[in-house]
Amino acid sequence: MFLVGISGGIASGKSTVVAVLRELGCAVIDADVIAREVVQPNFKAYRQIVHYFGTKILLQNGEINREALGNIIFFHPEKQQLLNSITHPEIQKEILKQILKYFLLGYRYVILDIPLLFENRRFTKFMKYTVLVYCDPPMQRARLMKRNGLSRAEAEARIASQLPLDEKRKLASCVIDNSGDWESTRQQVLKLHARLEDSLDFLWARLAVGTVVAGLGGVVYLLLWHFIS
Repeated sequence: MFLVGISGGIASGKSTVVAVLRELGCAVIDADVIAREVVQPNFKAYRQIVHYFGTKILLQNGEINREALGNIIFFHPEKQQLLNSITHPEIQKEILKQILKYFLLGYRYVILDIPLLFENRRFTKFMKYTVLVYCDPPMQRARLMKRNGLSRAEAEARIASQLPLDEKRKLASCVIDNSGDWESTRQQVLKLHARLEDSLDFLWARLAVGTVVAGLGGVVYLLLWHFIS
């Protein structure tokens, strides 16, 4: 099995592309969903976040107010680093669990939907392919303003907090240009899917696991033979 990392920028259309891949039957791990799960009450990360950021970030039902926490870290980069140090280890553990699940189910590859894949680069070294969902910067700004009801200055500030799409484009092994119409984007996704389906890269992992299992089986056989004889 091999890993495919997919990312984009805010309002670039990544969610739309991932939805098509899901429809095609791909195994997808959504890092954002996991990030929301690990900060639920009674989880380790939740207790640490409340300890460092205080109860002012909690909703009435006790859950973390993501908007309030987001506003804090947006204006205080050092607090964002603190939050990352709390949540990232827990997110990574859950991602590894899900990768193992799909491996045991026989999937040949898994797609990891990671919004900041190219920003922190923690996962890129494990990816066989890295996919960027791209759109030109003016369109990105216009989509964000319309989607979130932001002013031009507000939209530009949010976009500036991420690595520019043009920089991410240089780091990606595959780019899906979402600047055009929906059908154009869909055709690019279908080509990516065909490329992944035709890839034989999954064989290396299967062969490696097979070798290990065969080796363990041989050891067990020798031990049994020793004690029986």
